[in-house]
Amino acid sequence: MSDENNSAESDICPESEEGAADDSFGFGDDLELNRFDGLPFSSRYYKLLEERKTLPVWRVRCEFEHALVNNQLVIVSGTAKTGRGTQIPQWCAEFCLSAQYQHGMVVCTQTSRQQAVDLALRVADEMDVNIGHEVGYTIPLETCCSSDTVLRYCTDDMLLREMMSDPFLEHYGVIIIDQAHERTVSTDILLGLLKDILMQRPELRVVLLAMPPFTNKLLSHYHSVPLISLDPSSPAEAVHSHSSNKDYFFPALRLVLEIHRTKEDGDVVVFFASAEEVKCAQSILRREGTRLGAELGHMVPVVLCPGRRGLPTALSEQPDSKKSRRVYLSTTQGEDMWWAAESVNFVIDTGVQKKMVYNPRIRANSEFLQPISQCQADIRKQLSGPTGKCFCLYQEDSELPAEKTPQILDTNITPTVLFLKRMEIAGLGQCDFIDRPDPEGLMQALEELDYLAALDDDGNLSEIGIIMSEIPLDPQMAKALLASCEFDCVSEMLTIAAMLSAPSCFMEPPAGMTHEAVQCHRKFQHPEGDHFTLINIYNAFKQSQREQYFTSEKWCQDYFLDHSALKTAEAIRSELTDTLNRIELPISEPCFGTKSNTHNIKRALIAGFFMQIARDVDGSGNYFILTHKHMAQVHPLSCYGAQSHKQGLPEWVVFHEYTLSENNCMRTVCEISPQVYIQMAPLYFFYNLPPSESKEILQDMLDPDASIKCEEEKQKAIPVSDQDDSGCGIGTQTYDRCVIQ
Repeated sequence: MSDENNSAESDICPESEEGAADDSFGFGDDLELNRFDGLPFSSRYYKLLEERKTLPVWRVRCEFEHALVNNQLVIVSGTAKTGRGTQIPQWCAEFCLSAQYQHGMVVCTQTSRQQAVDLALRVADEMDVNIGHEVGYTIPLETCCSSDTVLRYCTDDMLLREMMSDPFLEHYGVIIIDQAHERTVSTDILLGLLKDILMQRPELRVVLLAMPPFTNKLLSHYHSVPLISLDPSSPAEAVHSHSSNKDYFFPALRLVLEIHRTKEDGDVVVFFASAEEVKCAQSILRREGTRLGAELGHMVPVVLCPGRRGLPTALSEQPDSKKSRRVYLSTTQGEDMWWAAESVNFVIDTGVQKKMVYNPRIRANSEFLQPISQCQADIRKQLSGPTGKCFCLYQEDSELPAEKTPQILDTNITPTVLFLKRMEIAGLGQCDFIDRPDPEGLMQALEELDYLAALDDDGNLSEIGIIMSEIPLDPQMAKALLASCEFDCVSEMLTIAAMLSAPSCFMEPPAGMTHEAVQCHRKFQHPEGDHFTLINIYNAFKQSQREQYFTSEKWCQDYFLDHSALKTAEAIRSELTDTLNRIELPISEPCFGTKSNTHNIKRALIAGFFMQIARDVDGSGNYFILTHKHMAQVHPLSCYGAQSHKQGLPEWVVFHEYTLSENNCMRTVCEISPQVYIQMAPLYFFYNLPPSESKEILQDMLDPDASIKCEEEKQKAIPVSDQDDSGCGIGTQTYDRCVIQ
């Protein structure tokens, strides 16, 4: 850096003067008026300012602001609880204010929708402004912003969605990518596209916030950019297990009870491998808690998983009494969400996680149990602070992966490819991935988009593909929704898409109430399949909202349904309706229940999900999936699972989801007609199906004359010695099936 630049920077932030960093960009914190809203500062602002100055990130404020002035891209390396997610966005807002917002405002991405809201509320408080005005947030299905917003928190997927209308993000002067080490698909896409955007917009500033060792990867990817390292906060005392972590579940629960018996102050966080383990642990701890003596105090197990509503409330509320202890039960994603939990004094880390890994060959997810990364382990050791304890239920010399596996390597990237094809139309170059997707997965994604008619002969987006990219759904569901416009069943398909996009509406019943819950859910079951059952539930929920004497919350409780999930489905349906109206697609009037409507819904479903067809090969529920020859069963909670003993199972079904696990179950299943299937499925997809008896059955329906001719040719080809007196072939010689190519 030149001496002239050094001199200019020293004028901005003279490090020799105490408190000079507060006067950066010419706006001092000691001024009476708030430069963001023009109002006098409150006494709370000054109180919070003193707390902010104690954060580790505050010590690098001057260095960060110098780097921001002189570089397009800045990387900040730091752990949780350093204040990076609250302070750096505020300094970036001051930077944009100093330029009178001529290049735009500030946006800060988060991987968790709950943390985006939580941070926005905290930062609005620290900046002494109103949430939704100068500081706001945007998360799926909820926006709290205005024309006055200068700093906005949002989820990474929402910023990607914004690029559909603003490919070069010209609305922003500073873009902050927080939690880059989480390696979500949306964050990785942003990191790849921002390289091209920075070349197109020299005035833009990008700040990447991440934990080591991922910061080293960022440095090698972007080359010659400043790195600012924050001093890590002191980790808690770590106690490691002397045995392997294969049997971690019950030792973790026993450890919770032992901590509670010590009567030491502080709440407990336990990280389990999956949501199923979390629910089981909650049930066991509730039962064991009733057996503890009153002198030990009340132990309250609390389920906290990323994406669940009410997280800030659960973390900020004080226990009912001084003797109450909360035990937070969480999964392995989103450790950074605990930055606001001041009451946690004990952390129990099982050291393992269950991950879904997508297999492009069979178009299905497989569940794997694997160790967490060293990065995750380091975060957990710091959550309880220097005075707490972290119990690691794995050996100290265990070899953990250095960093998380990028989600883009483990997931179905068909939606990603559709988005990137749309960005090519907008003028952005190829996405420069930090870790490139698997070539096999990429080819499968392109093939799937071709089957869905989203690509033209040159491999670019077709008109259908462009419309599909506008709809915030997976490509298959987007295609089914588009097909419903042709078959006059849009209203019903909107409901199906919303219900499948929202969390499951079926609530797990309390102990001893399983039979009652099953009986209640059975009232909604539809003989045509699970998709129709979801419509029944949604329509009944809407009817409960219209009843003046009956609240929808009470109605959901009575029928063991999740009210928040149904409200989410309602919001998703409204958003999808707005999208269809915006792109001027017709929305037909609902006519659910008629024979023609039922037929049309199935045609629309097959138009999008023709790659997910299965046939019951023996009449006992053993379904053969045509695309990859795997055998599967209908999920026990399916309406077919409940009615199979009465009505029998359908022979042909379309399913929404299939997971390769212990049960190999298909979820959300609907009976279909094979005749309708061969009408709706693209012929070139059908021809590419692997040979099977099920495919032969469909082929006979498609061209019965060709099938008869094929059999006659086979008979002629069999030697006379291999035929009996009746002329039937009984030899062992095999011949290729007559397959249309």
